[in-house]
Amino acid sequence: MAEFGFDTLAVHAGAQPDPATGARITPIYQTTAYVFEDADQAASLFNLQVFGNIYTRLMNPTTAVLEERIAALEGGTAGLAAASGHAAQHLIFHTIMEPGAEFVSARQLYGGSVNQFNQSFKKYNWHVKWADATDPESFKREITDNTRALFCESLANPGGVITDLEPLARIAEDAGVPLIVDNTLATPYLIRPFEWGAHLVVHSATKFLGGHGNSLGGLITEAGTFDWAKSGKFKTMTEENPSYHGLKFFETFGDFAFCVAARALALRDLGPTMAPMNAFLILTGIETLPLRMRRHCDNALAVARWLEAHERVAWVNYAGLEKHPLYPQHQKYCPKGAGAVFTFGLKGGFEAGVKLVNNVRIFSHLANIGDTRSLIIHPASTTHRQLSDEARVKAGAGPEVVRLSIGIEDVNDIIADLDQAMRA
Repeated sequence: MAEFGFDTLAVHAGAQPDPATGARITPIYQTTAYVFEDADQAASLFNLQVFGNIYTRLMNPTTAVLEERIAALEGGTAGLAAASGHAAQHLIFHTIMEPGAEFVSARQLYGGSVNQFNQSFKKYNWHVKWADATDPESFKREITDNTRALFCESLANPGGVITDLEPLARIAEDAGVPLIVDNTLATPYLIRPFEWGAHLVVHSATKFLGGHGNSLGGLITEAGTFDWAKSGKFKTMTEENPSYHGLKFFETFGDFAFCVAARALALRDLGPTMAPMNAFLILTGIETLPLRMRRHCDNALAVARWLEAHERVAWVNYAGLEKHPLYPQHQKYCPKGAGAVFTFGLKGGFEAGVKLVNNVRIFSHLANIGDTRSLIIHPASTTHRQLSDEARVKAGAGPEVVRLSIGIEDVNDIIADLDQAMRA
């Protein structure tokens, strides 16, 4: 459906009326397994000679529609669903890393990703080296022969940094490694990283894609543009695989080889499968993604401008503001909006942040973003509390920082709620 516009793809990509019943909405295929036609068909499925349904840990018809839809929206060749955004990241790195390997990541990340990279990945003997999302050259300085990927967020959580993807993609190409972009906060409605040279995109579909705070999910999409054989570093992709009688994934599947390998090896053996019900809910959310993102961004800009003029606010970090240093990158990468998640600093510091989140009424104080509802959190006391003081500041979550995820309510009500909480 590449010839259709984004809004049309958000509703239709990957979906057809159910052939058995004529149901127009993609059904929830709540089943663990699927009957084979005969022994030969079963053997072909298990050998990856044909594609089809074997077991819902590997694939499911509801989830398959979601995978095709995210690939269409991102402009990729294939998609893969997982149980959460963290699970999707795990599948990516499991496919490209080996013990002792390194990757370079922007330090401006969601705190849970910082912890996953710093702590959990060490158990696999995978090692992260940190760079600055605002300085592409800082990634280049950390690259060695042992580097297997560069990683960043297109819009960083919680600081709202818009990463300069184009030079970062060139650095990755020169190093012979893929650029992996977490596109959760931007969604493909605002930024399509493949258009700027990225090779893999990952989402927490829990956030704006689903958009209603009712389901967990992660999604991977590949551009189909990375040469996995060129450097000799990616053995899972290029060497004979004993699980499939010597099959070579990149040689066999070409521009969608990564998603096949991640499914057939990492998802198969690690098992972080997206539930069919969650796939159904995320699909339903994506149908209104363009409408919601327009309202999210319009509301966020209005709130940011109001906060910028407030006497109790020390600073506002929203790239949609004309005075913001990243405003030119907003105009380049996401002219339709600078997103709905941003931070600001209260002059009263840590205690003022805690009091603010305790006094809101419309805003929900919780650890999530990307909901239709406006959400608020004080990262230093919640999402980033496992980090050191120094690491929190580097991640954009210092003691005075409050993070907002602006919803689609009436913007006057959103501002009034913040105003009364400030006064309280």
